Amino acid sequence: MNRRTLLTGIAGGLVAVGTTPAFAGERGRTLHVRPGESVQAAVDAVDGSGWTVVVHPGTYREVVNIPADKAELTVRGATCDPRDVVIVFDHANGTRKADGTTYGTAGSATFTSAAPGLTVRDLTLANDWLRADHPDITGTQAVAAYTSGDRTHFDNVRLLAHQDTLFVDTTALDVFDRQYFRHCYIEGDVDFVFGRATAVFEHCHFHTLQRDVTFTPKGMVFAPSTARANPHGILAVRSRITSGAEDAAYRLARPWVPSYETTAWPSLVVRDTSIGSGIDPVTPYTNMRDAYPWQSMRFREYRNTGPGAVITVPENRPQLTESEAALHTPAGYLGDWRP
Repeated sequence: MNRRTLLTGIAGGLVAVGTTPAFAGERGRTLHVRPGESVQAAVDAVDGSGWTVVVHPGTYREVVNIPADKAELTVRGATCDPRDVVIVFDHANGTRKADGTTYGTAGSATFTSAAPGLTVRDLTLANDWLRADHPDITGTQAVAAYTSGDRTHFDNVRLLAHQDTLFVDTTALDVFDRQYFRHCYIEGDVDFVFGRATAVFEHCHFHTLQRDVTFTPKGMVFAPSTARANPHGILAVRSRITSGAEDAAYRLARPWVPSYETTAWPSLVVRDTSIGSGIDPVTPYTNMRDAYPWQSMRFREYRNTGPGAVITVPENRPQLTESEAALHTPAGYLGDWRP
């Protein structure tokens, strides 16, 4: 898939844009951004909390970074169709910057936010960096969105990339920021939903991409890195998982224990979700490193359906009991926050 193929069909084709920091239709605490203008410039112009940035239909090729002091900010597409507004760039982990250093995984993100109370809705965030275009780069993680900050809320957002599409992180190692994703579409191949946040995905659609490789698994959907002290990691509920690859080409998850937090105890619950044939039903989990086997992690399922959810080897698919399932709900994970 080339860059034009990725964007055509999700935003009605490519739109030439500039970086003029002008905001047509500015009114009250709302800034409007149209093609030829910059989303980042609008974010920079926000003074205080509670602003809304409305992005009009078009493709915006830029990196957007929302700092922690832009609290309670809303960034939304001007229409109800997330295909109409695309924010996209093409940095990867191994892409070199002007000073000779590389961006790293988090630094590769097209969209980054550390702001508490952020709401993003009705648009697409994409990273269209492709491995085939850069055979010299080994750091192939290319993030569409890197989110931290408590009470982060994505609604009706499309997140498109390949490896490490969505990085759900926390603002510090001693906090457990909460993030909520509703009616979102997320696609990728390797570990494309990953991180240490308390992250709830409700009524979301996860899609694994076809990869031109001979080995299996071709990738994993989830790679949680939950802190040991956090009882809540990643929760996917009432969602669905589909695939563009052949049957059993993907695994549901593997645990990520980062070198900077070797005490992590990854937690993942997938429940009441339709799992398609692209997920291997016999061995749905695998290891990232042999020192941290998935069997020692907090991986559980409950009442899933579909060919990828069939329990053929019970010890390979740990299930919640009914009493345990009562604790693993959106309300239980989000506490006093009701997005």
